[in-house]
Amino acid sequence: MIRIVATALTLTFLLPFAGVAARAQSPSGPISPKAGVEVQLPPKDTQAKVKVQVALVNTPVIVRDGRGEMVHNLEAGDFQITDNGIAQRISHFDLGGDAVSMVILFETSSRIEPLLPQVRKTGILFTQTVMGPTGEASVVGFNDSVDKLQDFTTNGDQIENTIAHVGAGTSGSKLYDAMALGVEMLSGRPQATTDKSGRRRVLMIVSEATDVGSEAKLGEVLRQAQLANVTIYSVGLSTTRAELQAKPKDTRPQITPPGTFPLPPQPGVPQTPTSEENRYGNIDLMAAAVWVVQHIHDQVKDHALEVAAIATGGAHLSTFKDRSIEKAIDEIGGELHSQYNISYTPAGTDTPGYHEIKVNIVRNDAKGLRVRARPGYYLAAPES
Repeated sequence: MIRIVATALTLTFLLPFAGVAARAQSPSGPISPKAGVEVQLPPKDTQAKVKVQVALVNTPVIVRDGRGEMVHNLEAGDFQITDNGIAQRISHFDLGGDAVSMVILFETSSRIEPLLPQVRKTGILFTQTVMGPTGEASVVGFNDSVDKLQDFTTNGDQIENTIAHVGAGTSGSKLYDAMALGVEMLSGRPQATTDKSGRRRVLMIVSEATDVGSEAKLGEVLRQAQLANVTIYSVGLSTTRAELQAKPKDTRPQITPPGTFPLPPQPGVPQTPTSEENRYGNIDLMAAAVWVVQHIHDQVKDHALEVAAIATGGAHLSTFKDRSIEKAIDEIGGELHSQYNISYTPAGTDTPGYHEIKVNIVRNDAKGLRVRARPGYYLAAPES
């Protein structure tokens, strides 16, 4: 697979604030109308609803051929993009571009402690393969608490040193709260406009898909991630794998099994290391991603990391079978710097609600090419 080490164009969703009329300084206290003078009422059309528009929509696009190799020889004219079924004019097209701003979320739960020696070795992969020479990163750890371990820095040595000293915490896992913090941190990084480059906002999660005790809801986090143009990538850890790799601390019979599983077993089915993967083989993750963004107060109980990645145009890589943590990070880094970046200003589609984005290749030899892009974004109705 050819890797192009370049940074990806930041994908931006901007919700401009409704204009507020300037007010001249007024005297304190109420003013009584003069006798015999008709009170002028505001025109009726001022009660009309203010339309909310998205100034710029950016989406990373991955194109692979039938062998799974990334395709790098496409031009802007080879793509067609629609927003709620309406064709859009591409205003910016690039392969590579802006520097990366990345927040790395590490689960530091005691449940994955046996995997931490592997995690601590990943620093150089993040700095060299994912960040790139002009990138910046911050490191956050989470268990029962969410802790900022390193603020944004372009110093690779600081990032590597922070990751090398990640320690185990309590048994909790406030995944969604950590994701909310990561999105908030990335929202403050410089973003691209139609005529000015910015930084690509990437949230990297190294964790199980289990959340325990978060106040944030997954749907809320993903809405904000879409609007802030944050792309989520995740490396899925496995409690089962951690238990298999752990050195036995006590060989006496235990009342409960030594490990915990993200989900209870199906009735009549023994819980095995592969039962979690086999259980939901037919789930429509794209539909789940759209649903959770539309229904922010309801939770998706399973596959949270996969849903988050799909909803924002990223990817989730599991490490349970033959893919190591290091290999997963390396694959993500290669993809990040080999993406097409497409931008458009929405035209003819400003209704509140979920906006579906579709990206197609219109070249004659497009048959057999597979396209992956973010499925859409949620446009909230203006507050009255």
